[in-house]
Amino acid sequence: MIPLVLVLATPAFRALGALGVRRFASWPVSAAHGMALMLLFTASAHFVPADVTMMPTHADLVAMVPPFLPFADALVYVTGVLELLGAAGLVLTATRWAAGYALAALYVALLPANIHAAVADVPFDGGSATPLWQRIPEQILYLGWALWVARAAQVAERSKRTAAERKEEVYS
Repeated sequence: MIPLVLVLATPAFRALGALGVRRFASWPVSAAHGMALMLLFTASAHFVPADVTMMPTHADLVAMVPPFLPFADALVYVTGVLELLGAAGLVLTATRWAAGYALAALYVALLPANIHAAVADVPFDGGSATPLWQRIPEQILYLGWALWVARAAQVAERSKRTAAERKEEVYS
């Protein structure tokens, strides 16, 4: 379900751009907002109590943490906060490139939990465990998406700076 949020929200934002909403005039910006929306969903699960049955909960995510990592409960809260900060960073133009790279690092850091959950057959959201063949490509998708957004934001910032410098030279 979560990858669908990303894959459906991005073209929806871009469609708004085609309808004249300037903020969504490019695919990378729309992709950043699509990922931010997805992160709001994923981050919310980090704080949901165990008695909620309609979505993944904090307890589900704690069970995913590999046993060699200490303080699993705290780690789940911390990663939830990091995802929320990443979402905010993606929406803000000035921090988009940094948020993209930070999220890419976070996705790499979360890979052991995803591998552990699949290999140890940790059930998720009251259902069966998500298989490794699905988890790894999803992580690669998120990693690649974050890097694309970060790189595009860096290039846009650089070209904006170059244009401003050229304009300054003309008026000097």
